[in-house]
Amino acid sequence: MSAHRYPVRVYFEDTDAGGVVYHANYLRWAERARTESLRDMGLPHGLLVERHNLFLVVRRAEVEYLRPARLDEALIVETRVLRVGGASVELAQDVVDEAGAYRARLKVTLVCVSRDELRAARIPEPWSSALRDMVSPPAG
Repeated sequence: MSAHRYPVRVYFEDTDAGGVVYHANYLRWAERARTESLRDMGLPHGLLVERHNLFLVVRRAEVEYLRPARLDEALIVETRVLRVGGASVELAQDVVDEAGAYRARLKVTLVCVSRDELRAARIPEPWSSALRDMVSPPAG
């Protein structure tokens, strides 16, 4: 399956004093891209909370910053599902420019947890099947 693509524009508020995108903003963009990928699958995160009292939380995030992004650049966050376990999802998220050059690469592990107990819980259907259908190898 192909990657979910989420467009991002670099605004002044995204940059540091040097005019380069502040490192934490890549994490914000990745979060938004994950949320929108679920919404585009017809399974918004809010529905997971409403129907099952569960939500997905970041357990681990690794970021490799490859090339700085600057003000007004158009970027794309590409999200791929690498693996789906009983209660976890592993994702690859690449931030690329319009030419496809990597700016940052993220590997993120999400865990499904109960809202009340904050303990790991199985990912319910149809989220589990939909995520499994999205599994693809990481981009080169």
